Amino acid sequence: MTARDALAFVKTNGVVLESARGPVPNLAARVAGEPIKGSWWAHQKAAQIFHCSRALRDSREILVCRLVEGKVTYVHRRLWPALVKLHQQFAAGRLSAIREVHTAQGKHETITIAFPEWVPKEIVTKAACLTFTEAAEMLPLKLRPKRQH
Repeated sequence: MTARDALAFVKTNGVVLESARGPVPNLAARVAGEPIKGSWWAHQKAAQIFHCSRALRDSREILVCRLVEGKVTYVHRRLWPALVKLHQQFAAGRLSAIREVHTAQGKHETITIAFPEWVPKEIVTKAACLTFTEAAEMLPLKLRPKRQH
């Protein structure tokens, strides 16, 4: 799988876990071609998984957050209006964007950008045009809110 394939995988599925098991597909298993037991770092395709995951983390088309069960989750841009519309249906912090930055010391740090600070204006506009039901139906079935609160 290439970085382009990984982006297409997320675009097709809308919501994808980086490596955790859960109610939506996960990237690591897709790249590996099989379920992974234990850490994906030990898998023979670890370098390819790392390359694809970092390409997704760097993409402007992907929100990296902890939407699904608090695990690293990729959400394709086409679903962002639904997330904005339904934001009150998700636990606090689940829609905060997470980004890796490189420090001057050469280390990697994860920073969090709170919701809705990361949301582009055009996404807010699109979200305002959606009904609750329309937004919910955009999400994978297992992530859809049951009813409006």
